[in-house]
Amino acid sequence: MVESGAHALGCSVFPAGVGQTELQAQTIADLQPKGYVGTPSFLKIILDKAKELGLDLKSISKALVSGEALPLSIRAGFEGLGIRVQQCYTTADLGVIAYESKAQEGLIVDENVYLEIVRPGSGDLVEEGEVGEVVVTSLSPEYPLIRFATGDLSAIMPGESPCGRTNKRIKGWMGRADQTAKVRGMFIRPEQVNKVVKRHPEIVRARLIISWTDEADQIVLQCESKKNDQTLSSAIFNSIREICKLRGEVELAAWDLAQ
Repeated sequence: MVESGAHALGCSVFPAGVGQTELQAQTIADLQPKGYVGTPSFLKIILDKAKELGLDLKSISKALVSGEALPLSIRAGFEGLGIRVQQCYTTADLGVIAYESKAQEGLIVDENVYLEIVRPGSGDLVEEGEVGEVVVTSLSPEYPLIRFATGDLSAIMPGESPCGRTNKRIKGWMGRADQTAKVRGMFIRPEQVNKVVKRHPEIVRARLIISWTDEADQIVLQCESKKNDQTLSSAIFNSIREICKLRGEVELAAWDLAQ
């Protein structure tokens, strides 16, 4: 979706993905692209790695970010490096749902979709400004969707954008309406955490903690276990990475037999 739009503008596109941060930073230094498209957290990781390696990534002057929230502190950090950042809200099923204009005050809903904010689990509309689940209708002849529940939370903003666009605006991504969490642009679902626990019978019970630390998502799996050693901790660490596709810390605590 994004690559086709870039090609329509006459851009050359260098596709990449998460991981191999050092290689990606070196590639950007070599090829000198002007723009970046991806999650804001990974752009920050690349820029931090480039600074560590002494690489010049000043060619990047603009970025379109999506897939997760864009905190003000992260945006300010990019702007301090001369990178103008704007965000959009998209899903694989619907394409572009809303996008940020130069005013940077909320995300303007795309004219090709009809967006509603409803009370999670009910489908009932909420009042303007109230947080609820984003539900979208798209009458695309190729792939029509009626009241598609995205599982994402947001809210309608009152008034019109200062940029002059008149369509409704939303506040952007504000979390999930279910127990699914988004970490570094990736979804973590309860069943994934359950798979990690099932893989290690030494775990009696576990809880996944997601926090925002040092301007980045951090995950810690807290486990009560029948044994407490480095071997088990390392095995659980590897299971998190394999099943959840993310790096996460492990905290082991002894299981209290009296409970």
